Amino acid sequence: MAVVNRPQRDEMLIREAGIRLDRALFPLLVGIERFGPIGVVDLADRVGRDYTTVSRQVAKLESLGLVERRGSAADRRVREAAITPKGRAMTDLVDAARERIIRAILAPWDARDVDELVRLMRKFADAVKEEPPAGS
Repeated sequence: MAVVNRPQRDEMLIREAGIRLDRALFPLLVGIERFGPIGVVDLADRVGRDYTTVSRQVAKLESLGLVERRGSAADRRVREAAITPKGRAMTDLVDAARERIIRAILAPWDARDVDELVRLMRKFADAVKEEPPAGS
């Protein structure tokens, strides 16, 4: 997981996607696209950053026209960030770049190994969502 989560991976994706975006803003944009509309506190929790920092970074994304902030329909006290069409176009480029990179990595693998990887990753993701067993 440490290899996958290295900041250099984000830089590589940004380069491969052909976009111009500060690396610190990248996971926020992707998070807003995947989970939005989303409040700043929830987004900060997802990326493991302080909410005041995330609030400033979301403001930067808004100034770039990539996200918009608005009141929550569920709780008017909460301001949520939502992806704009310009932001979605950027995350679409990132998704395409990610797919190209993954296809290149898996190209030498045989189909059974790829299928097994997919099966085990699904099993792992499902297990991570559950509460850890008592005593862990």
